[in-house]
Amino acid sequence: MNVIDPEKIAKEVSTMPIFTGGVVQVQPFITKEHTESLGMLNVHFAAGARTKFHTHTNDQILLATQGEGIVATREKEQVMTPGMLIHVPPGEVHWHGATKHSDFTHISINPPMETEIVE
Repeated sequence: MNVIDPEKIAKEVSTMPIFTGGVVQVQPFITKEHTESLGMLNVHFAAGARTKFHTHTNDQILLATQGEGIVATREKEQVMTPGMLIHVPPGEVHWHGATKHSDFTHISINPPMETEIVE
């Protein structure tokens, strides 16, 4: 058993090219150090920050924990508020991040996968 205290995991400003529009901080809760079969990442988006349109080769679950965010496909935008879950199936073109007026935090839960930026 691994006991993980999120308060003891440092938040890091991400420089990953998938993010745009403002500061994004990440906190790796579950990593390959723990298991090869699942990842869990806490992602905090400053107001207006988001991912670029992208796809994944596996399922992704997003759990909103703070603020107001958006998960969008090319056809639809869904506002997310704390407690909401969204399942993104493999191959679906989407983006997620904060609204223009609110910071937003979600936990991303996923098995190992490849991500491709498509915009």
